[in-house]
Amino acid sequence: MASLAGKVAIITGASRGIGRAISSTGYAYALKLAGKGASVVVNYAGNAGKAQEVVAEIEKLGVKAIAIQADVSKVSDIQRLFEQTLEHFGKLDILVNNAGIIFYKLISQVTEEDFDKIFAINVKGTYFACQQAAQHMAEGGRIINFSSSTTVMMLPTYSAYVGTKGAVEQITRVLAKELGTKAIAVNVISPGPTDTELFREGKTQEQIDRTAQMAAFGKLGEVEGGRNRRRSGISCSDEARWITGQNIRVNGKAA
Repeated sequence: MASLAGKVAIITGASRGIGRAISSTGYAYALKLAGKGASVVVNYAGNAGKAQEVVAEIEKLGVKAIAIQADVSKVSDIQRLFEQTLEHFGKLDILVNNAGIIFYKLISQVTEEDFDKIFAINVKGTYFACQQAAQHMAEGGRIINFSSSTTVMMLPTYSAYVGTKGAVEQITRVLAKELGTKAIAVNVISPGPTDTELFREGKTQEQIDRTAQMAAFGKLGEVEGGRNRRRSGISCSDEARWITGQNIRVNGKAA
C-alpha cells in the first residue's frame, strides 16, 4: 500500500475484533493505516481502556491518533464523531465502517428488540457514517464497509445478520456511483470465518471446528494473515483509485 502520510482515517469499532487486529504487525487495522503515515481516529462504543491502548500503540509509530466515543446506532453520535474528527484534524480522507454485532437465533426466536439492535448498528451505523463522509470527506477519499461471506451461504440462525450485511453490500454499490463524482471510492470487504472475539461469541468449539473445515485450507482465517491485511489495506491506496463498488471476498474459498 502506498504511503498514507497526511491522510486522516476514522475506524469505527476499532478497539476489538477485526478492526483492532487486521494489520501487518498483528495489532489494529488502525495500526495498518498508521504504519503508512495516516492519522487515525479510534472510535469505540464503551471500552475506553481498549481504545486508549490502540491510540498508545499508534503514537509509538510517530503518528497522531485520538479515541472518540460514539455509539454508531445513534445518528447524533455519528455526527459528533465526525465533528470532533474535523475539529481535531481538519479533514477526513478514509472511513472504515468496521463496527458490528452478531447473534445466532432461529427466526422464530428473534425479537423485535434483537432485530432493531442489529440493524441499528450494522446498517444504520454504516449508512449514516457514509452520509457524514459524503458531506465532509476530501475529494479522492476512500470508504471501506464490511459485509460477510455468509451472505452467499444458507446458515440457520444467521437470517438477521446476513440481512444486515446484504443491505451493506447494496448500499456500497449505490454509493460507489453516487460518490464517484467526488472521486470517492466505496468498497465492501467480505471476510470468511475469521478467528475474532465476535466470531467465537456464542459458539461451541465443535461448531468452530466444523466451520473451519468449510474453508479450502481447513482452518479459520487469521486476522494477521497476509491475504486479509493486503486486501483490507489495498482499497485505501492511491493505486486502487479505479477500484470501487466492489465486494472483495477474503474467505479462503469458504463461500
